[in-house]
Amino acid sequence: MEKEKIKEILFSRLDRYCRIHTTSDPASKTFPSSKNQKNLASILEKELKAIGMKNVKTDKYCYVTAFLEGNSKSGKTLAFLAHMDTSPAACGKNVKPKLHKNYNGSNIVINAGKGIILTPSNCPELKDHKGDDIVTASGDTLLGADNKAGIAIIMTGLETLIKNPHLPRPDIKVAFTPDEEIGRGTDKFNLKDFAADVGYTFDGDIKGTVEAENFNADAIEIKIEGKSVHPGTAKNSMANAARIAAEICSCWPENMTPENTENYDGFIMFDEIKGSIENAVLSGIAREHDIRKLKKMENLLRKIIEEKKEKYPLAKISLEIKEQYRNMKSVIDKNPMVLNKLLNAVRQAGIEPRIKPIRGGTDGARLSFMGLPCPNVFTGGYNYHGPYEWISLDSMYLSYKTLLNLCGQWSE
Repeated sequence: MEKEKIKEILFSRLDRYCRIHTTSDPASKTFPSSKNQKNLASILEKELKAIGMKNVKTDKYCYVTAFLEGNSKSGKTLAFLAHMDTSPAACGKNVKPKLHKNYNGSNIVINAGKGIILTPSNCPELKDHKGDDIVTASGDTLLGADNKAGIAIIMTGLETLIKNPHLPRPDIKVAFTPDEEIGRGTDKFNLKDFAADVGYTFDGDIKGTVEAENFNADAIEIKIEGKSVHPGTAKNSMANAARIAAEICSCWPENMTPENTENYDGFIMFDEIKGSIENAVLSGIAREHDIRKLKKMENLLRKIIEEKKEKYPLAKISLEIKEQYRNMKSVIDKNPMVLNKLLNAVRQAGIEPRIKPIRGGTDGARLSFMGLPCPNVFTGGYNYHGPYEWISLDSMYLSYKTLLNLCGQWSE
C-alpha cells in the first residue's frame, strides 16, 4: 500500500534525523548557537542534492536552502520551512526513537524503570490515534519530532514531486533553519534572496491543526539594586534585593500565569531569579494574542514595580521590556488566500482542519512580518520538549498529503 510505504520512508528519515544531536543554546553568542546543528545541515544538503533539488546550499549561518522548478504557470513561488534545532528544555543527545506499531488504545511504556508511561489519562490526545503507529524516544531524552518530523515530511514530499513529474506544482523553495527554539531562527535569514511569495512552516502538533495566529511576545527584566548592612543593625537601613525580587514575583496574579491559562489567555511568567542582598535580577516573558491586553498586563506590572519603589525607598528598581515577536494574524488576515488554500489542502487529505492559536511563536510569525505570509501546518506530534514527546506516523502521512495538496492548490 502506498500509505504504508510512505510511512516507512517517513519513519526512516525521522529516526535518522532525531539521532543527530542539534540542541540549541540560549547562552551562546554564536550563530548558529551550537555547532552540532551544522551536522544535520550537512546531511540535509547532501540529501536534497541526491533527490534532485537545485541550487542547494548551506550558508555561513547554517541555513539550508534549495529550489524545485514548477510545472505550472501560477506565477507564484511556494516555500516550505522547518527548523533543525531541538529545545534546550530537555536532553537532545543520544536520542533513541522507539516505534510502537498499531497503538491499541492502552498505555504506551516509554521507560518502565523511570515510570515514563503515556496513558489516555495523562495524554487524552492519544484517544484519537488508536490503530496508528506511534513514535516516542526512550525516556532519557526528548524525541525531537519538533521539528525533525517537519523536515522528514518536507523531504519526503519533495522526493515524491520529483519522482512524479505529473503532479502539479508551482516553483518551490525550501529552507531548513537553525535556532528556532531559542527565538533566533530568522535573525540571519536573507528573505530577499530566498524570494518566495508565500510560505508554510511544518512545525505544528496533532493532526489537522492549522495555526495562523500566535502570541505577541515581550521579554521582561527587572533589576533591583539593594543596600547591604549588618543584619544586627538592619532596621530602616537595609534593602534586601533578593527579598524584593521574590515579593514582586509573588505579587503577580495567579490567574495570569501559564499554569492557569489556556487557549487565548495571556500570561506573564517569571522564569529566573538571581540575587543577593545587594543586587537581584528577575527575568521573564509576557505573552498575549491581543496586543492591547499585552500592554495592559505590562502596565499592571509597572504598577506593581511603582508600589515596591514606594515601599522600599532605599532600593533602586528598574523594569525593561523588549519586543520579541508579534502575532502574525494581522499579516495573514491581509492575505486570506494563504490560509484558505491551506484549509482546502487539509480537507483534501481527508480531515477537517482544526484552527487554533499558537501559545508561543514560530519562525513563521517572524517571516510573516518580514514579508512572507507563513502559517503553521501540523506534523502529528504532541508533548514536545520532554521525554513524554510522541508523534503519529499516520498523522505525519496526512501532513505529507497536505503538502502535496498545497502544491496543487498553488498551481491553479
